[in-house]
Amino acid sequence: MKKTLLALAAVLAVGMAHAEDTLKKIKDSGSITLGARESSGALAYTLGDGKYVGFHTEMAQRIAADLQKQLGLAKLDVKFQPVTSQNRIPLVQNGTVDLECGSTTNNTARQKDVAFAMTTYVEEVRIATKANSGINSIKDLTGKTVATTTGTTSVQTLRKHERANGVEFKELFGKDHADSFLLLESGRADAFVMDGQILAGNISKSKNPADFKIVGEVLSTEPIACMMRKDDPAFKKAVDDSIKGLVKSGELAKLYDKWFMQAIPPSNTKVGLPLSEATKAAWANPNDKPMEEYAKK
Repeated sequence: MKKTLLALAAVLAVGMAHAEDTLKKIKDSGSITLGARESSGALAYTLGDGKYVGFHTEMAQRIAADLQKQLGLAKLDVKFQPVTSQNRIPLVQNGTVDLECGSTTNNTARQKDVAFAMTTYVEEVRIATKANSGINSIKDLTGKTVATTTGTTSVQTLRKHERANGVEFKELFGKDHADSFLLLESGRADAFVMDGQILAGNISKSKNPADFKIVGEVLSTEPIACMMRKDDPAFKKAVDDSIKGLVKSGELAKLYDKWFMQAIPPSNTKVGLPLSEATKAAWANPNDKPMEEYAKK
């Protein structure tokens, strides 16, 4: 037990040591570690063999390039560390990951542990099901099995929805979004509750996209943002300034079009999700408000 506590203390100490000097850490090491998601729809996913792509993944690479210029580095080694919904926050806290740009919702609970950059995507949580399931709304989930991904807030959001009163369903957890979609695809789950773009992305890459549909009420509107360690205002400013520059130049809009409106690898299919008015508003009025404040607007 004593060894375990000492090891934990060492991990926490590493995180605290990096908390206030991420820019120095990057400059001294000549490298930055980006948290990479493997199946977060068009926001962030893997093509295998250590290659990570997607709207937020490419945005993170642009941020890294801006940091390289700011720090006057001739070269910056950009490393990718795969993260899941379950381990992404601890890996940011303990210094393993410097910046995670995936599909993380900014909420008040998480703000106690990490910091967030300005909102770069506004998500709507929805329900995906098979086209012939007969499920069209929350009330149709009674007696059904609902899949979601370990470490996400989606099923909690579903249970709190005003129309979920009296709706009883069984939960089934996937280790990541691809695994959760497989639960639906294989028939082990009747529905998959998750961010709309993740649902759309997984459906577009499935063997028979027409076999699935996204249905029901919008369960919540959530601000998605890059995540970093707390109490490092210089690093947060550098990240936010980079994103603001991408917005002002029109590059962020071009990246969005590339990943959501054009054919993307590996299947060369289109997600087909136009830039929403809510996301446009977030870009026009940069903020790092958590979901709870965002919902009040």
